[in-house]
Amino acid sequence: MKNIVKAFLGVAVAAVMFTSCAKAPEVEINNAKAAVEAVKAIEAARYVPAEFNALQDSLNAALLEVENQNAKFALFRSYKKANATLANVMTMSEQVKANTETRKEEVKAEAQQALAEVTTLVNEVKELITRAPKGKEGKEALEAIQGDVVLVESFLAEVSTLINNGDFLTALDKVKAAGEKANGLKTELEAAIAKTKRR
Repeated sequence: MKNIVKAFLGVAVAAVMFTSCAKAPEVEINNAKAAVEAVKAIEAARYVPAEFNALQDSLNAALLEVENQNAKFALFRSYKKANATLANVMTMSEQVKANTETRKEEVKAEAQQALAEVTTLVNEVKELITRAPKGKEGKEALEAIQGDVVLVESFLAEVSTLINNGDFLTALDKVKAAGEKANGLKTELEAAIAKTKRR
C-alpha cells in the first residue's frame, strides 16, 4: 500500500513540475515581430537607420534567448530574460516610430525649402541667359546652357512628385543635385558676362 501511495505521490509531483514548466512567450514574440514590421513599413530603416538596427538587434537577441531556453531540459527553462527583452522591443518600437515620423517631417521641410531655393536659382539663370554674350561661340554655349536648364527643371518637377508621394529622402537628393547643376550654370554665365564687360 505504501508503495502505491509513494508511486502516486511521485506521479503527482512530476505532473505538477511539468505543468509549471516555463512556456515560450509565443504571443509576446508575435507582438514584437509585428511591432518591428510596422516600424519597417514606415521606412524607419531609411530615416533613422541606427535606431532601426538597434531595434532589430534587440528582437534578434530575444529570439536567440528563446531558442537557447528551448534547447534546455523543460524543468530548467526560464524565459524571464527573453520576456524582458521582448517588452523592451515593444517600447523601443514606439520610440523609433515617433522618431521616424519626426525625421520624415524634417527631411520633407528641407526638401521643400531646397526646391523653392533652386527654383529661384533657375529663374536667375534664365535672366542671366538674356544678358549673356550672343556671338558665334556664345550662341553655342547658350544653347548648351538652355538645354541644361531644361534638364534642371525636369529634375525639379520630379522632386515635386517625390515630395507629394512621400519619398522625401530621394526628393532631397535630387533637389541637391539640381541645385549644384544650377549653381554651376549661374557661375558660368556670370563669368561670361563679366568677361564681355572687361573688353
